[in-house]
Amino acid sequence: MKPINIFYLLVLYVVLQLGWWSYLLVDLNKDYYETKINHILTQEQTTETVSEIARLKKRLNEKYLMVAGEGIVFLSLLGFGIYQARKAYLKEFQVAQQQKNFMMSITHEFKSPIAGIRLSVETLLKRDMEREKQTTVLQRALNETDRINFLVENILTATRIEAANMELHLTDIDLSKTISDYLQTKKSSEANHTFSGMIDPDIHIMADKNAIISLVMNLVENAEKYTPATTPIEIKLSRINNDVFLQVCDQGPGIPDSEKRKIFEKFYRIGNEETRSSKGTGLGLYICRFIALKHKATMAVKDNYPQGSIFEIKFPLNA
Repeated sequence: MKPINIFYLLVLYVVLQLGWWSYLLVDLNKDYYETKINHILTQEQTTETVSEIARLKKRLNEKYLMVAGEGIVFLSLLGFGIYQARKAYLKEFQVAQQQKNFMMSITHEFKSPIAGIRLSVETLLKRDMEREKQTTVLQRALNETDRINFLVENILTATRIEAANMELHLTDIDLSKTISDYLQTKKSSEANHTFSGMIDPDIHIMADKNAIISLVMNLVENAEKYTPATTPIEIKLSRINNDVFLQVCDQGPGIPDSEKRKIFEKFYRIGNEETRSSKGTGLGLYICRFIALKHKATMAVKDNYPQGSIFEIKFPLNA
């Protein structure tokens, strides 16, 4: 039997016992006061006896109200305690489920690049290949090691966030050049998507450059995971008054309104881990949100029309 069911049985037992003891207490008081009233009724009726009978009846009603009031207070406190206990249990259950999903996904995430590296090495060992083909195989293996390194860095970053010891070093950076360089790297890589950008020039902000690169990488990877191959991914950077807007736009299936707040939680991923086909650990958007907050920026997800999602970070220039 589940612990939560045992808890509910215990609560039911307490409520039944409360009802039983309340009944006994009311019945006992009723017998006591009715006995005294009947005794007075056997005596000669005077003004004093009539007054005493009225006082006893009033006292009996007060006892009824006292038992009812204390019962209501007890049940209210018990109900509040049950609500809080159930809320805590469901939260712990959700966290445990998300951690289970994380272990399943991270195992798959590591196995894929490791298998790719092994295949590349075995190919080089078993075949005599031309220099150009060797370079291609080695580059593929190098890309897989970059993938592993990215996963490890995300796990370490999430751990530092939880331990509250992740420090950012803010300096003046050319955000336009940083985003443009990253975009150029993605365009030249063997990606399954096409990349484009609308980058306004000469936008500078106070930021940690490595953290900003991590933020953009996670947003782009998120777009790659959840959108069909060959669909375009666009990165936009613009300045409006005293705010800088960074957007990563995709043409995927989009995100339901009910999920838009949850996706920034640690380990959270839409769908069932056992049947999900897309890769991921549930850490990317959690890290993005933390980096945005550390830069006093706001992060939001919007619908991209006619289809897809837009992840937008708004940096204040005067932060």
